[in-house]
Amino acid sequence: MIETVNLTKKYGSFTALDSLNLKIEKGTVFGFVGHNGAGKSTTFSILSTLLAPTSGTAYVNGYDVTREPKKVRNHIGYMPDFFGVYDQFKTVEYLDFYGASYGIPKHEREILIPQLLELVNLSHKKNEYVDVLSRGMKQRLCLARSLIHDPEVLILDEPASGLDPRARIEMREILKELKSMGKTILISSHILPELAEMCDEIGVITNGRLVASGSVTSIQNQLKANKIIHVKLTADLEKAIVFFEDEPKISNLSKNDKHDDTITFSYSGTDVEQVELLKKAVSNGLQIISFGQEETDLEDVFLEITKGVDFS
Repeated sequence: MIETVNLTKKYGSFTALDSLNLKIEKGTVFGFVGHNGAGKSTTFSILSTLLAPTSGTAYVNGYDVTREPKKVRNHIGYMPDFFGVYDQFKTVEYLDFYGASYGIPKHEREILIPQLLELVNLSHKKNEYVDVLSRGMKQRLCLARSLIHDPEVLILDEPASGLDPRARIEMREILKELKSMGKTILISSHILPELAEMCDEIGVITNGRLVASGSVTSIQNQLKANKIIHVKLTADLEKAIVFFEDEPKISNLSKNDKHDDTITFSYSGTDVEQVELLKKAVSNGLQIISFGQEETDLEDVFLEITKGVDFS
């Protein structure tokens, strides 16, 4: 559905996007993670036919974004990170204008627009002027605008940027609904836990280069070569420390400052070896209440993958 092959964008000596290779299958929600200036918006602008690449190619639904831009535009809905609205339009007039721009007949627009307003929870604001809407409402209206021609692909650049927590939840629920409708969605966000919840796959980009790509689980597992284990005991904490310190695959062992009955360490063994370690600890008389592995979230993923990267 979306594919880039060695996609590159340069501005003089500065490389904004460096040989990006992506393949996003139909119906996938793909999250693009990266710091400001990493290359996310450049990628989205090229895919949306608003910016020509310096080299490389990109395809949307099989159409070349450079050679067949009109066909690409018929298949995408693009929501930029900064967008303008026509303040003197009412909400329903705003969507009607864009519907007419896409050549949708008036009688079809009269059926379609109420459905879109219901989808983005703006039915109660259909006769309000755009300039009195909150930022969250304007974001949802822009999303409705990008859906006016029923595109198969949605390209959403920071759709939750600047929203309060309630508005973010509303936006997330709408995106879940669009996912259930089979839309292919490419979305960027700094709200990493929300990407983990919504996305089938993620890509991490830094300084124009894709440094990791795959399912959320697979990328998390890549970072678990050294698992963080928390062990809670009923007694004999010092005995437990001596026992675990003697294990060759354990490092960085420490007491938990907040819980005197808990110790934490890094473990480089496999899952099977971890089970054997627990059995050995119990057989050696350690009174263990819990023995658990710390979960790795997307923020951990991003920090680990981009460790040592110069963001200046």
